This record gives sequence, C-alpha cells and structure tokens, in this order.
Amino acid sequence: MLQEDAAGGLASELGELLRDRYPAVRWELPYVLERPVEPPARLPDLVDALRTRLLGENWDLAVCITELPLRLGRRTLVTHASPSHSVALVSLPAVGAIKVAGRLRDNAGAAVGAILGEPQRRHEANRRGAAVSRRLVELASDARDPADDTVSFLARVISGNARLLLGMIRANRPWRLVAGLSRALVGALAAAAVALVSSDVWQIAAHLDAPRLAAMTLGVLSLAVAAPIVVHGLWERSRDRRTREQVMLFNITTLVTLAIGMVALYGVLFVACLAAAGALIDPTLLEQAVASHSSLDDYLRLAWLVSSLATVGGVLGGALESDEAVREAAYAR
Repeated sequence: MLQEDAAGGLASELGELLRDRYPAVRWELPYVLERPVEPPARLPDLVDALRTRLLGENWDLAVCITELPLRLGRRTLVTHASPSHSVALVSLPAVGAIKVAGRLRDNAGAAVGAILGEPQRRHEANRRGAAVSRRLVELASDARDPADDTVSFLARVISGNARLLLGMIRANRPWRLVAGLSRALVGALAAAAVALVSSDVWQIAAHLDAPRLAAMTLGVLSLAVAAPIVVHGLWERSRDRRTREQVMLFNITTLVTLAIGMVALYGVLFVACLAAAGALIDPTLLEQAVASHSSLDDYLRLAWLVSSLATVGGVLGGALESDEAVREAAYAR
C-alpha cells in the first residue's frame, strides 16, 4: 500500500488533473489507507469489495491503488475500470520502478475517464491532451470483455511482466531488509568480531583459494535466503488454481528481495571486515600466525572468510526474530 504522504500527494495531483480535464465538475478526493481484501485475491473479489466500500461511504466513484499484481489471462493488468460498478483498480507494481508518482496519476486519471464512459479507441483518444495520449500509447492496447462493460488497459506481455516484478521488488526496498532485522544484524556483527580476532581464522583464510571462498560465499548466501523463508513461513501457497499465478509472483518477489538484501549485507560486511582487519591487525602479527610474508591478498582472504562466517551469524540471529518483524522487513508497505 502507499505511504501516507505518497497517498496524499497522489490524491492532490489526481485532483488537479481531474479539475483540468473536467472543469464543470467539483472534485473532492478523500483517501483511505487499507486493503479491500487480504491477498491473494482475484480481480472480481477486489471489485466487489471496492463496490461495497463505495456504497458504504456514499462515494460517486472509487479508485483503488493496490499492491497486488493483477492479470487478465496471460497478460499483465495495469488498470481495470468497471463503469457499471463505478470502481477502478490500478496495480502499483505494474506501473514499474521509475516515475511511479506520474504513472499512478496518469493511470488513475485514465481509469476515471473509463468509469465516466470516455472513448477508449485510439483515434478518439488522440483528441485528448498530449500527456494522456502518450500514456494510452504506453499502455499499448485496450480490451473489452464482451460479457460486460468492463474496460481493461493491458501492458505488453513481456515488458509488462518484467515491469510488474521490478515494481514489486522495488516496493519491498530489499536494500533496507537487514536494517529492519536488529537481531540478524547483531548476530552478524558479533560473529564478525569474534572471527576477526581469532588467529585460527587467520590461518584458515591464508590456506583458502578463491574458488573455495567463492563456493563458501554461494552456499552461505543460499542458506541466508532459504532460512527466513523456511523458518518464518514466507513461501506462499494457494489452494485456488485461479490465484496460483499471483502467488507465484509473490514468491519470486520474496526470493529476489531476500537475495538482494543478503548480498547487500554480505558486501557491507566484507568492506567493514577489510577495514577493521587493516586497522586492527598488525602485519607482523599476521605473518607470525600464517608463517609467511603478509600481503594485501591475506587481508582480502581474511575479510572474505570472516564475511561468510558473519553472514551465518546473521542467519542464526534472524532465526530469533519474530515472524511479524521478518515480514515487516521483507515486505515494505
């Protein structure tokens, strides 16, 4: 879901857009931050829930910005508008990871136009302003379900799917994952401190070559990604085959989010361990421990090994986190 300030900004910008486009109408745009239904959910469930809320609040129409990936067949659904229900949905992840505010405003404006019965065919849409015309071209195509008067704007199959996943991953802010897990971060730093001052670790690092260190890194990162999924139940399952594709997108996003977050943690630990080793470990002490002349390679191998050990410590610390804390860190809202 949108943050409070982002939702307020979107409502303000959309209000200006609608007032310019429909000057004869007085627009009031209250907004509410909550989910109509709990995910995973099908498109009809979202429409029904939004319609119920519209009637309860006595609104004339309603537009919902949802964090759910919406689909129509095998194609990504960016915007869905139902004139008969006076409601519309805009999929936040489907708009992509760049120029999000502008894309949301334009999509919401197009959805309102569909609710009001504006023409959606290309030659008629070109009579509107240049910005709206460009947006309709970007959305690439429109589709009308012959069973009802629902209008659906669809992104191109390939680019739409890529943009959908990218938008979902960006919304999770994976680079901030570990910062939200205090116990995992403390565990990683504690393991790094213990390993860094151990002469046994120095000796082991001196006799490890790059392929073995790389294999260790791959194994540690795989463990770091898999452990939270297993321990905290982050892997989604669906008994309804109609929502399986949506659940699959959730799971792919979870994997990529955790992978980016753990790689970021590993990189920060490597830089910190290398700096700490250079500042605290005298070359003479290192030479005595490894029984050879010390060099930059020795410090690099040591930082590499300690980073892997520290990541394991972070995994153990993360296992002590509550399920709620892990979900809040992994799925930014």
